[in-house]
Amino acid sequence: MSKVLVVSDSHGLTRELEVVRERHLHEVDLMIHCGDSELLADDKSISGYLTVKGNCDFGGGYPLETTTEIAGRKFLVTHGHKYSVKSSLMNLKYKAAEVDADIACFGHSHVLGAEVIGDTLFLNPGSIRLPRERMEKTYVILELLDESIKMSVYDISGQELKDLAFEFALPKK
Repeated sequence: MSKVLVVSDSHGLTRELEVVRERHLHEVDLMIHCGDSELLADDKSISGYLTVKGNCDFGGGYPLETTTEIAGRKFLVTHGHKYSVKSSLMNLKYKAAEVDADIACFGHSHVLGAEVIGDTLFLNPGSIRLPRERMEKTYVILELLDESIKMSVYDISGQELKDLAFEFALPKK
């Protein structure tokens, strides 16, 4: 069993990223930032996060998207602006299929959401700076199990939002 923390759209926050990292450092195996950190790649606040470039990231050093594998699950990580995620997940769905991703993590809309389309989990952890459609500034921890993925949602203070927890029946491919 592995755990993956996913955060996005921190828009210049530094201390908050450090606090989230330190809070969960010993319980997660991977930390992902889905872009719009507005930090340079060598900023100590973003160290330890697998990070991609968002539409508000103007410094160099981040890829537009990346893939990684953990616990037999392949992740596609992107910000989402190049895939028009604010209007549809269709373009991102095609990209996820192209790279054979089990989980597609993205941001951009600042809207917390998760859904399975086909055999891929699409996850937007919301924003820890400027959330939309919810008051809480959120991030997510995924627990990768053999037959499912458990999602826990946290607010920036570290409080788990238990009513948003969900388990997706998603066996390993």
